[in-house]
Amino acid sequence: MEIKIATTNEDILKCWEVLLALRPHLNTDTFVPILTEMIAEGYTLAYIEENGKAVAAVGFRYLQFLYNGKQYYIDDLSTLPEYRGKGFAGKLLDYVIDKAKLNGFKTVNLDSGYQRTDAYRLYLNKGFTLNSHHFSKIL
Repeated sequence: MEIKIATTNEDILKCWEVLLALRPHLNTDTFVPILTEMIAEGYTLAYIEENGKAVAAVGFRYLQFLYNGKQYYIDDLSTLPEYRGKGFAGKLLDYVIDKAKLNGFKTVNLDSGYQRTDAYRLYLNKGFTLNSHHFSKIL
């Protein structure tokens, strides 16, 4: 399982179906421009591919806060439904965790929707804890 980093529009497009599985509101017309802008702002899109097709992807970025210091924040973690249960998401999580350790970061954080109970098992098995509620206000 080789982990690749999306650096070109072609790489980003390979991840379209994987990220659409997680974010069904995405639009094909804006997908590449938005991801290109996010990458320019520090977002990293890593993916695993099989037979020329991305089957799992993780998007993460560096952040620093007063309450917990330097960290990677995982924005997106998705596996195509037919590839779930094969260890792809766990491998991508390990990649981000290892990269954080290598950089001396103390935490890796993510938010997960209440309905994603299957994902909770993976996060808890990887040592993540439930330690807060995330609040947002739509404007």
